[in-house]
Amino acid sequence: MIEIEKTLISDDVLEEKFLCDLKACKGACCVEGDSGAPLEEQELSILDDEYENIKPFLSEEGKIVIEKNGKYELDTDGDHVTPLVRNADCAYVIYDNNGITKCGIEKAYEQGATTFKKPISCHLYPIRLNKYETFTAVNYHEWEICKAAKLCGSKQKLPLVKFLKEPLIRKFGKDWYNKLEDFVPEQQ
Repeated sequence: MIEIEKTLISDDVLEEKFLCDLKACKGACCVEGDSGAPLEEQELSILDDEYENIKPFLSEEGKIVIEKNGKYELDTDGDHVTPLVRNADCAYVIYDNNGITKCGIEKAYEQGATTFKKPISCHLYPIRLNKYETFTAVNYHEWEICKAAKLCGSKQKLPLVKFLKEPLIRKFGKDWYNKLEDFVPEQQ
């Protein structure tokens, strides 16, 4: 484990190889799990402010759930998360012609309808953040659905932190990321 500023980064974040293989998993991380995507406090007001801009890019089912349950909700741990459709799909999920999940928020961002790319928890996945009083733990979440991504990352010799460079910089800043890169093992 290493410490950078007010973060503790687990060794597996540095050592893991990873490259999403959407053809294999079809974006299962957006539709499986116990609750919706974790949301940070500032993202709640962003969703409140930007929802009307994002709404045209969502599925009808997603819009119905959001209109009924709200743009976010509390999970059983008391954390804010995105609402779910049929207790499975994130309400902000859309599907492409190949049945692969995509993010309706990100689609709105790509079309210039919003400046919000997507929740940082989604952008960082499979890294999960756990906030404590004096630091944030940065951990790798290993899940069977990402087996193909691990294999693909190994074949490409792509470290997880390189795959997630953009969201890590978005969350922690360029200086933090540059310090993190110094700890990434040489590629083998």
